[in-house]
Amino acid sequence: FGRSRIHEWGLFAMEPIAADEMVIEYVGQNIRQVVADMREKRYAQEGIGSSYLFRVDHDTIIDATKCGNLARFINHCCTPNCYAKVITIEAQKKIVIYSKQAIGVNEEITYDYKFPIEDTKIPCLCRTESCRGTLN
Repeated sequence: FGRSRIHEWGLFAMEPIAADEMVIEYVGQNIRQVVADMREKRYAQEGIGSSYLFRVDHDTIIDATKCGNLARFINHCCTPNCYAKVITIEAQKKIVIYSKQAIGVNEEITYDYKFPIEDTKIPCLCRTESCRGTLN
């Protein structure tokens, strides 16, 4: 965990990570969509600039804003070195971040947020050669 060239804070590899390895689970509080909508508004009113809401499925969202782990600091990148996957363990859906390729020590961990397309665009800050320009 440290300062990122992409956006404020990021997560960095402390040891080499091979391709197709589990990197970290995205941990937080499981909430329903209606609760997520209320929290997003409340976070904005409280001046919390970033909320860490990650959709698991149609009904469930993981909110890592106030009770998550370091996975919430993984930044978006248009050419990421990791991907997120929903897996089921003992009937519970979890979000796990896996490496797409080998990742070196001190390399920033990134994945594509795959936000839905919306009229109001969120600028992308990854600055890679094939940057799409927006997160959505």
